[in-house]
Amino acid sequence: MIVERVKYVIWAADMERAARFYCHLLGGRILRQNPAITEVGILDSVIGIHSGGEGKRTWTGLSFQVADVMVGAKEVVAAGGQLTREPEPENGEPPHLAMCVDTEGNEFMLTRKRGG
Repeated sequence: MIVERVKYVIWAADMERAARFYCHLLGGRILRQNPAITEVGILDSVIGIHSGGEGKRTWTGLSFQVADVMVGAKEVVAAGGQLTREPEPENGEPPHLAMCVDTEGNEFMLTRKRGG
């Protein structure tokens, strides 16, 4: 099998609002859009935002590495998202993790590179 592309699909009750969230927050760009799905490119990855979601809280497995989790967490909230776990220092180091929720109930993580 020859894989042509990999994308991660999440559900959204309001696909346009979700696309704005990921584009604004993470610098994504709309790659393709139709009434059923919007594809947002972030770096070399693609998130497919599928219409028809129910807005229920859902763990996605998505993780976005950022330079500063504290700053990133504030930006999530400013973009309309929520935090389910505030970033906290650990073992005398700056926070490395924040648990977040997008505008549609999709849970994701912000992380900071640790160690070497």
